[in-house]
Amino acid sequence: MIKVLFVCLGNICRSPMAEAIFRDIVKKEGLANDIQVDSAGTGDWHIGHPPHKGTQTILTKYNVSFEGMKARLVVPADLEDFDYIIAMDSENLGNLHKMAGTAKIGQIKRLLDFVEDSKVTDVPDPYYTGNFDETYELVSNGCKHLLDVIKKENLVGKE
Repeated sequence: MIKVLFVCLGNICRSPMAEAIFRDIVKKEGLANDIQVDSAGTGDWHIGHPPHKGTQTILTKYNVSFEGMKARLVVPADLEDFDYIIAMDSENLGNLHKMAGTAKIGQIKRLLDFVEDSKVTDVPDPYYTGNFDETYELVSNGCKHLLDVIKKENLVGKE
């Protein structure tokens, strides 16, 4: 089982959006038994809360389920348990590296690091920008490229 964790600041906008989109793509590709998906935040302000209303609205618009999702905090064990730890921006990437220290951990990268031709490296936080459409487009594109990499690294010849 390949385990993917998406991480943003509060776990109510970007990372739950990525979790929902990635889970949807994985399901449509018939890989739900091969890839486990979760999300978490580096800040604890929204623990236990559902995704932000803006995230809910955009996911509903594209018929992507976010049922049962609740914000949670990244814990040190996540860094060992997950194979791919995907930060939404440089700030959260740095926080994850600090948390990891010298421990043996999964790959920690930004989502847009998987998009070779991306002109941006960080997914803007719609909690502050209000632009959930832009975030959805960037996250969707990043998730598609991430899945391609995961399939190449882990699933080729195992189907």
